[in-house]
Amino acid sequence: MNAIAGAQAAPAARAARRVLNVGGNSKRIPIPPHFAGWEHHLLDIDPAGAPDITCDARELSGLPAAGYDAIYCSHNLEHYHRHDLPRVLAGFLHVLKPDGFADIRVPDMHAVFREMVARGIDIDDPLYDSPAGPVSVNDVVYGFGRKIAETGRDFYAHRNGFTLPSLVRALRAAGFAPVFTSLPLFEVSALAFRQEPTAEQRALLGLPPPRTT
Repeated sequence: MNAIAGAQAAPAARAARRVLNVGGNSKRIPIPPHFAGWEHHLLDIDPAGAPDITCDARELSGLPAAGYDAIYCSHNLEHYHRHDLPRVLAGFLHVLKPDGFADIRVPDMHAVFREMVARGIDIDDPLYDSPAGPVSVNDVVYGFGRKIAETGRDFYAHRNGFTLPSLVRALRAAGFAPVFTSLPLFEVSALAFRQEPTAEQRALLGLPPPRTT
């Protein structure tokens, strides 16, 4: 008898987890380390960065449902008008698996305006330095002017702004719960779930343990 035939079948290897990077521009731009080893699909409206999917984030409902374990969306939601947010976030829910989550980062308007007043700077003055050069208050509020001028593409402009409470309200209104937030420099960061995160997700993302009653 074949020894293999009599052996208990080994469990199938777990399929690679998949993250959809919405509006990430290029795969040359690193994504957070908690996605290390994940299958990384880039979605962007601009074909210049060679995305896997060339698509406006308002059209995510046209993609297959429940295909991703996570969405990563860094500094992209501010490019959509406020009235388009429900459509974009509904698309996030559409492509996420039931236990999936969205990792979202947006500029923190509260922190930007507070810093502007505290330092007595003007809207065109540099707020901070970036690898692309100095970033002014105007760049944060309305979009990186140099990029818009060089490309001539107005989808790089900002049409919306967020504070921590306003982002949480938008996510909860869309159907995300729970939502975990933090405030890096001039940024609101949110981890938004479709259901309570698993113990594995909490460990991966450094989330607190669930509350006990």
